[in-house]
Amino acid sequence: MEERWFKEAVIYCLEASTFQDSNGDGFGDLRGLIARLDYLARLGVTCLWLGPVHPTPGRDDGYDVADYYGIDPRLGSLGDFVDLVHQASNRGLRVMIDLVVNHTSDEHPWFQSARADAASPYRDWYVWSAAEPAHTHDGVVFPGVQKTTWTYDKKARAWYYHRFYDFQPDLNWANPDVRAEVARIIAFWLQLGVSGFRMDAAPFVIEDVHPDEAVHRREYRWLNDVRDRLSWRRGDAVILAEANVPRDELLEYFGDGDRLPMLFNFSLNQHLFLALARGSAGPVREALVALPTIPPTCTWATFLRNHDEVDLSGLSENERDECFAAFGPEESMQLYGRGIRRRLAPMLGGDRRRLELAYAIQCSLPGTPVLRYGEELGMGDDLSLPERNALRTPMQWSDEPNAGFSTASSDRLIRPVISGGKFGFERVNVDAQRADSASLLAWFERMLRSLRECPEFGTGTWATLDPATDAVLALRFSAATGTVVAVSNLADEPCTVDLGPELPEGTRLLEVFANRQYGQSPADQSRLELDGFGYRWLRVR
Repeated sequence: MEERWFKEAVIYCLEASTFQDSNGDGFGDLRGLIARLDYLARLGVTCLWLGPVHPTPGRDDGYDVADYYGIDPRLGSLGDFVDLVHQASNRGLRVMIDLVVNHTSDEHPWFQSARADAASPYRDWYVWSAAEPAHTHDGVVFPGVQKTTWTYDKKARAWYYHRFYDFQPDLNWANPDVRAEVARIIAFWLQLGVSGFRMDAAPFVIEDVHPDEAVHRREYRWLNDVRDRLSWRRGDAVILAEANVPRDELLEYFGDGDRLPMLFNFSLNQHLFLALARGSAGPVREALVALPTIPPTCTWATFLRNHDEVDLSGLSENERDECFAAFGPEESMQLYGRGIRRRLAPMLGGDRRRLELAYAIQCSLPGTPVLRYGEELGMGDDLSLPERNALRTPMQWSDEPNAGFSTASSDRLIRPVISGGKFGFERVNVDAQRADSASLLAWFERMLRSLRECPEFGTGTWATLDPATDAVLALRFSAATGTVVAVSNLADEPCTVDLGPELPEGTRLLEVFANRQYGQSPADQSRLELDGFGYRWLRVR
């Protein structure tokens, strides 16, 4: 059904600037991305989520937007963007773009006008205070890097609010003119063919900020307006929102199915890392049971790695320390006191069994999987780069200079390619893995093909099963298309689980995807063997 395409999608997140350079200037671009669409179609993804594409001073990797209606000239033109959407559609790929409307760049003409004149029509598009607010250090998003949330502007002779860096002043969503402008921005890009947006920092977007208040009220009704404008323009368009909030707030973002249709499942992400650290399925089971029941028209987005750090702030201090010890023991690997700034392959020591297990679990959790570019290769990270740039290095296409990303001299690249060692482009690249039927890339292609045979993961109702083994996660999904079961062993030791009490008598299980061929006896369908770090997807007959 067309209206639920996002429930059966596989979303691939990338920045055009680091994916492929077509003109040798060291900066990836839209023409380069178009040239790589066949690779993405073959991989098995169905929707591309592009990081910021707008003109920007580039102080925060494009998240400091200077013009919402344009394309960064380094990436190409609006014509190139329309061609990208068209060429992607020809290959069955949809395109989503980042919607960064919590803040703008301080170089945006709106802010320049606002700071220059108190009578400017854009003055109230931002949040100002004539006197220094009492809570200038509350709500800092990047501890240790960002110092305050209010900054004095000499030209405006006033303090302005910024949840993020001081060069990213927050838009004032309490102003209806701002909300109307965002609606026009959404309409503009929908008209150019995008299928939706990833909303950056959704909880901060809907804050009604007042200088004399430490805690700002969230106006969830503003999300109804956004959804209405989206649906009026294109009925099947979606917004995938970033909202890392406590459980008791999550349902507010979905509303009655009339607000946001998709949310990243941060709790499940954090508890999956804890489960991998412990070799126990318990944390994932607990996180699943704790999930609120969401409207049937909505869904979760699952992920392991994205463009930011692994944010572990939802775990207890002891649990967070467990994850740090397992995946980021050195201070240089950690970020903001709450996260790990690494890709998954180095976090798991390059262990193929654990890498496959982690992604097999992610793709068989309730919701829509979101994959980060390069994860299908097992790319590494560059901890010499500052903050989150450690995992925003160029895509590794070949063992040619600059990993085949660009023909520019290495000193002109947007960022250095990862070279040498276990994860260097000389060893980890598309060309090498495409030639190897046993590569991680080949495994991803098989998994994503198998995922298309199991739409129940995205569309069905689900239940946790009791395998009577702490290390094993067992889930059942049922939909009009049928029933599938996914079992995963997070421990290194093989085991046998008995799902007999959990399945109807006479059940037959047909294997769809597994870490190997298990050769199950038809006479004993409910007893399942699992290797250490093994996984199996089975269709119930």
